Amino acid sequence: MSTIAEFTVPSEDFALHHALTTAPDMVVEIERVVATMEDKIMPYFWVSGGDQADFEDAFRNDSSVANTTLVDRIEGSVLYRAEWTENVESLIYAYVDIGATILQATGRDEQWELQLRFDNRKKVSQFQDYCEENGIRFELSRLYEQKQPMASVQYGLTPKQRETLVTALDLGYYDLPQKSSMSDVATELGISQQAVSKRLHNGHKGLITNALTVSHPDDE
Repeated sequence: MSTIAEFTVPSEDFALHHALTTAPDMVVEIERVVATMEDKIMPYFWVSGGDQADFEDAFRNDSSVANTTLVDRIEGSVLYRAEWTENVESLIYAYVDIGATILQATGRDEQWELQLRFDNRKKVSQFQDYCEENGIRFELSRLYEQKQPMASVQYGLTPKQRETLVTALDLGYYDLPQKSSMSDVATELGISQQAVSKRLHNGHKGLITNALTVSHPDDE
């Protein structure tokens, strides 16, 4: 049975330490990654939160990334593509050699929070052994088996969209009268209000598209 591991890694041992510590209010959320033939990982990631100008200046001078490209700007968030150049040995090993799936990767200030799905616990042990042998610091915070289909498979949601929707529900955001605001949801999740708005919008679209619309088999 597949196993999901959640752990933290110091940004100085991973990536974007200079950029994240220069602009500590910024939040970096990896959207997806692409592995190249040279076993390099090229992430696409959203940046939101504090001073975008301060972050971008530091980002351009961060030695852990190269070939940075600004892809899009949406509601105060910026989508970048880059190439990681150092300190990501653990992720490359997990992604390329073990075949782990990166479900979530969020960086802020001096720390990255990672969530990976492994085929089984043996693969997790291989990953832990690799990190210990190569002096890669990490702290395992949660390890559990995936017993139900991911929300992204069922309803077209990403893990972050599902987390935001459930948090909003738990805080009474959808109650009448409303018991919490979008700002409260953002504070609970530790992300920007713009990021909450984007996740709720895309999450609602995914739910409506996958749960409330049905196509006839004969439709084009």
